[in-house]
Amino acid sequence: MERRDFVVSAAVSAVGLVGTGAAAFPQTRPAAGAATRKILIAGGGFGEAFIRYMASLTGKERPRLCYLPTASADSPSGIITWFQNCARLNVVPFVQESFISSYRMQQSWEDALLSMDGIVASGGNTLNQQAIWRAQGIDRVLREAWDRGIVLGGASAGSLCWFEEGTTDSRPKELTKVECLGFLRGSHSPHYDREPERRPTYQRLIASGELEPGYACDNDAGIYFEDNEVRRVVSTRAEARVYYVSVVGGRVVERMMQPERIA
Repeated sequence: MERRDFVVSAAVSAVGLVGTGAAAFPQTRPAAGAATRKILIAGGGFGEAFIRYMASLTGKERPRLCYLPTASADSPSGIITWFQNCARLNVVPFVQESFISSYRMQQSWEDALLSMDGIVASGGNTLNQQAIWRAQGIDRVLREAWDRGIVLGGASAGSLCWFEEGTTDSRPKELTKVECLGFLRGSHSPHYDREPERRPTYQRLIASGELEPGYACDNDAGIYFEDNEVRRVVSTRAEARVYYVSVVGGRVVERMMQPERIA
């Protein structure tokens, strides 16, 4: 069986494939000699190019990368797409579902997630994702993964989840504020160029003080953070942009951060 066929076939039946394990966490500088804490986000579209870049950030020749599709309710189609995106890359792809049972999952969350070199959170419903992670204790395992230097990332809900707060479509009727893990300081808005309500809502909430200043990412554009500092701004599409949005002199200001193309 060809590798591509194998990984897609495996994805169809993936149920806790890896096996298996907060409120905002205190922000501290890593101790001298500690691992560099790494997060790679995209506003939307964490496809092959972003996965390849994440793989390079691990420093491993053939890294173990895990897809965590909690926000999509462990969507089978998302799992298949994950394996398809990884098929041409020199990585070992895994999936860790969150809708599990004790009869099917014999590892702890720690055993499963801390054995990875990188973890990609899916898009979907951020509010539900956060609730499930906290109920299961996955939020604290992800914090340990970050502190250990395991590369974290994702797009949409998978980018928003790492920040203190941001805008979400996880509730009825309108975009609202959501509080997240707090690994990255400030706020975030994904899909800045693709969903008409994102830009005005994000700016309004920052202007009113309901949201802290933060980073807005178009689809196909993103940011690589090390220890809460921006190290690189990247994109896979020429028109895709990243912005830092804040209040200056009583007015909302967008500062464009020109990305570098990755492929």
